[in-house]
Amino acid sequence: MPSVYKTLAIIGIVLFAPVIIPVLVLGGLFYDFFNSELPPGIDQPLKLRFFHSILITTLTLGRIFQKLGICSDFSLLRVVLDGIPPWRDSKLLIKDLKVDEVPLRIYQPKWTPTGKRRGILYFHGGAGTFGSIRAFERVCRHIAKKCNSVVVSVGYRLAPEHPYPGQYFDCLNATLYFMKNLEEYHVDPARIIIAGDSCGANFTTVICQILLNNRDLPKVRAQVLLYPGLQGLDFNLPSYQQNASVPMLFRKLVIYLCFRYLNKEPSVLEETLQSCHVPESMKRKYKKWISADLIPDEFKIRGYVPQKSTCYKPEVHEKIKEILAITFSPLLAEDSIICQLPEAYIVTCEFDVLRDDGLLYKKRLEDNGVQVTWYHSENAFHGILAFFGYGIFSFLSGKKIMDNTVNYINSL
Repeated sequence: MPSVYKTLAIIGIVLFAPVIIPVLVLGGLFYDFFNSELPPGIDQPLKLRFFHSILITTLTLGRIFQKLGICSDFSLLRVVLDGIPPWRDSKLLIKDLKVDEVPLRIYQPKWTPTGKRRGILYFHGGAGTFGSIRAFERVCRHIAKKCNSVVVSVGYRLAPEHPYPGQYFDCLNATLYFMKNLEEYHVDPARIIIAGDSCGANFTTVICQILLNNRDLPKVRAQVLLYPGLQGLDFNLPSYQQNASVPMLFRKLVIYLCFRYLNKEPSVLEETLQSCHVPESMKRKYKKWISADLIPDEFKIRGYVPQKSTCYKPEVHEKIKEILAITFSPLLAEDSIICQLPEAYIVTCEFDVLRDDGLLYKKRLEDNGVQVTWYHSENAFHGILAFFGYGIFSFLSGKKIMDNTVNYINSL
């Protein structure tokens, strides 16, 4: 019987799609208009509003599909965010393979190299629950060509189907495979770069920390972190307050995605936003590394209200304690680890709730003598590189970020 209901539901959706989809899109636009904020200076606000309304519509339709038993709520989102496949590129040799069940796509320039090339591992963003090799195809192709490098895009398996912390193991296994097969790809072992955006940048920092314990492998030359999310301790930093309702990543959506990533019900979302999940001893210990006091004053101009201390609730901590682990929050790693890390290139975006994570990590690295190259986009928002390479549908700030990133990589 459930299969009959599912079939009927699909037939009904197909028949009424011409009515349902426009209504949902219109609803998404209304929701965006009344609930999101587009501050002065943000890149192409009308285009951003349109894309955000599509995101809202997709999430809503996904929930409807799940209620009807057609598919999980994230399935539709994953399809939409995969985007449109680009044309074949005559300048690149592109190879797909699997390593320990993890899909990899390797991009190599076709022209004959004058020497060994750089090797770049790329971990895509998507909160560990969506995103794919295909979604970041244009980014990886661009880097491979403009940097004359071998790029390995890692299709780590997504939560909640593949539970946390499996994503880190997938990224680590892909990294180990590549490092052990550099000769096959004509890569210089002294020029290995690990890169990622958003949660992929989180994976990058963790993999770089793990590799410190393996002396038999080549040292990582640099870590490239594009608008990284690096801690689950404080969701009231200035950037979280200023950009709480700025697309594409709302403050509440950050916590919701954390719960979904960990395959937990978001029953204590509000308490987590107020840091009730953090024991007092942990707040005191890590205040030297995670605090609004460490954020430069120029990043508080758009408004910041210091938060009153909230009471620790053990039951909240128990439900979401994983986000306080070093694996999830690499910003909490000890100085003895941080000081050994490779040099870093960090991109932060002004209109991004995660901006201050990047600023705090920059400070930690510099305080520990690690060289940092920093690029701050004054007009960009979180996830802007997902639109890179789509012509008129792209954002100028995203192109500037990519241009600056390419220049940095080419300097190594």
